[in-house]
Amino acid sequence: MKPQVRILIYSILFFLYLTSTHFLLELNEKFKGDGFVTLGIGFGILNLIYAFTALKWKPLLNVLCAVGIAALAMFLALQFTNLHLLVNYDPYQIKTAIFANAVLSIIFWEIVYQVKTRKSK
Repeated sequence: MKPQVRILIYSILFFLYLTSTHFLLELNEKFKGDGFVTLGIGFGILNLIYAFTALKWKPLLNVLCAVGIAALAMFLALQFTNLHLLVNYDPYQIKTAIFANAVLSIIFWEIVYQVKTRKSK
């Protein structure tokens, strides 16, 4: 896949992460569940859609990468917010967690893509 295409796909994925968070939180309020579970499942589904449409690898590899990246990115985003680096700009650390999750997911997808393409050569 060309770098320009990957950048475009990652930009779309970043935009989807930012816009779907609000929808997932509203969905969580309707179901009265745990917000982390709802966001985790929502981001996992978003990653599954990306894996099956953009990468088109083996189904098991797509599912494992999508679920693993969603869980790892969400965990690290929460850990990043615990550092309280941007408290002056985001006092409740919500925007920080959303942006960190989106950026970390894209970084992890690029790492997985690079490892996969170098292993297949």
